[in-house]
This record gives sequence, C-alpha cells and structure tokens, in this order.
Amino acid sequence: MHGGRRRLRLSALASAVACLALTVSGCAEVDTTSPSGARAEAAHGAQARFGTVDCRRAKCIALTFDAGPSENSARLLDILKEKKVPATFFLLGKRHIDTYPELVKRMAAEGHEVASHTWDHKILTRISDAQIREELKRPNDAIERLTGHKPTLMRPPQGRTDADVHKIAREQGLAEVLWSVTAKDYTTNDSALITKRVLEQASRDGIILLHDIYKGTVPAVPGIIDALKERGYVFVTVPQLLAPGKAEPGQVYRP
Repeated sequence: MHGGRRRLRLSALASAVACLALTVSGCAEVDTTSPSGARAEAAHGAQARFGTVDCRRAKCIALTFDAGPSENSARLLDILKEKKVPATFFLLGKRHIDTYPELVKRMAAEGHEVASHTWDHKILTRISDAQIREELKRPNDAIERLTGHKPTLMRPPQGRTDADVHKIAREQGLAEVLWSVTAKDYTTNDSALITKRVLEQASRDGIILLHDIYKGTVPAVPGIIDALKERGYVFVTVPQLLAPGKAEPGQVYRP
C-alpha cells in the first residue's frame, strides 16, 4: 500500500514538473543574473571565498538535485563522496525532509549546499502571499533545525516565479536559482539517456538539474561526473559558482 501511494505521488510530481520540458523562459519571464554577472558585480580583486576554486578562471559547472531527500539519496551521497564532487540539494519538506532528516544532516556535514525547493511543491505563482510564505518558511526552519544553517537559496517549483515571489523570497532571505541543463529525468529511467542529455547541454557556468527521486538518475551520476571531468570541468556548489559574488535575496540566478 505504501509503495502504491509513493508511485502515485511520484507520478503526480512528474506531471507537475512537466514544464521543465520547456525552456525556463517558457515557464516564467523574469529578469535573471548569470553566474558570470554575479562574479563581475563583486568588488574588483576580491578573493573567491569558497575553498580553492575560482570560477573566474576555472571551467566550473554546478550539479544540483531537486525534490529529495529520497531512498536514493544515500547512494548518491556515497558517489559524490567517492568522486570528491560537491552538489547543491534543493530539498522538499513534506515526505522528504521530515522523512529523511539524517540524510539532510549528512548532506550538510559532507560539504554540500542544502537549499529549499519549498515545503509541498506548490506552484508559487498560483497561491496567495500567505501560502508562499508558508511554502518558503517551513523548509527553511526544518533545515536550520537539522543543520544549524538557514538556507539562502531556493528553487521555485517548475521554475515559475514572479514579482510577488521575488518580494517574499527577499523577506525570507532567499535567492532563487534556476538552471541551464535538464535531463528531463522525470520522463525516463534510462540512465544512458539521462547522461547523454546532460552532456549534450553542458557548458561553462552551467547549472545541471537532476532529481534523485527517480530510479534512473543516481546510476547516471558517475558517468556524468567522469565525462565532464574529462572535458575539464570543475564541479562546484551554486555559491561557489557565483563567488566572489554572493546570491542576493530576491534575485534570480540562471546561466
């Protein structure tokens, strides 16, 4: 019975994110800042503040995962640890953060960026301001309780956002992060196809969107990492990609 409910929920989420099959601009017309733009806005001569990677010089790319944690996340974290690759996790609250709290703690402890994908994947442009605040505040509070750090980044479901969302995100101290590469992994369990789609779209300063809730995605990750490393890419978190710039609350970032 539990498995049946889970399959229905994942099917509903797959339908909800069908807009990802379009370009982001097809989902919402918004002003965005590129990673290079964020870096350029930083003070001249500023040091890249995250570790030793300087994306002003390195060929950087960010690996991001939406809608977890899930039963697949532990294996994904094992792969990222083995490959020495940091990622950014945009986590859902209901049935995810509250179901897998130890995985949220592990993500933070192993150096990944832990961010928000709202509490219940509601389309923010279709709900009231009070509901938007609830969708953003609840995962922030839950993540802060588990990790000791309040998220500074969020990804709006389906990439749908508008002026009201920007305003409330600013109030909550959140910048919005979209993407440039989507494998449409919600449409297939074919790991080879997921890998092919990512590699075809990858470019410098790219932000890759994947979902570790789907069966074909995590098995594709080692091949994606190895192939992109062979092409000279350095994997970074989203904050590292923007450094020495910093994600500003209420702003939208997309390559």
